[in-house]
Amino acid sequence: METAEDLGAYGVVSKASLSKVKALCVQPPVYTPERVVAIRTTIARMSQAVFASFLNVSVSTVQKWESPAADKHPSGAAAKLLQLVEARGVEALIA
Repeated sequence: METAEDLGAYGVVSKASLSKVKALCVQPPVYTPERVVAIRTTIARMSQAVFASFLNVSVSTVQKWESPAADKHPSGAAAKLLQLVEARGVEALIA
C-alpha cells in the first residue's frame, strides 16, 4: 500500500487505481454466523452445498461458519470473497 501511495504521489498510479488498491488492502470484517447465513440466504440465495462450491470450501466449513457453537469464522480469501458478495452480489465473482 505504501508503494502504491508513493507511486500515486508521483503521478505514476492514477487516483482510480490507487482507490482500487486501497479497497483490496482493507481487512474484511469479522463474519458472525448470522451474517454468513444472511449473505448465503438473502444475497446469494444458495444452499450450503452450492455456496460452499461457489467459495471453493467444504460444506462442513460453511456449516461451521453458520454454527455459533463451532466458533469458526471465515478468514483470508474466503472472508474477502464474502465481503465482495455482500457488497456487490454473486455477480461480482461470476464475471
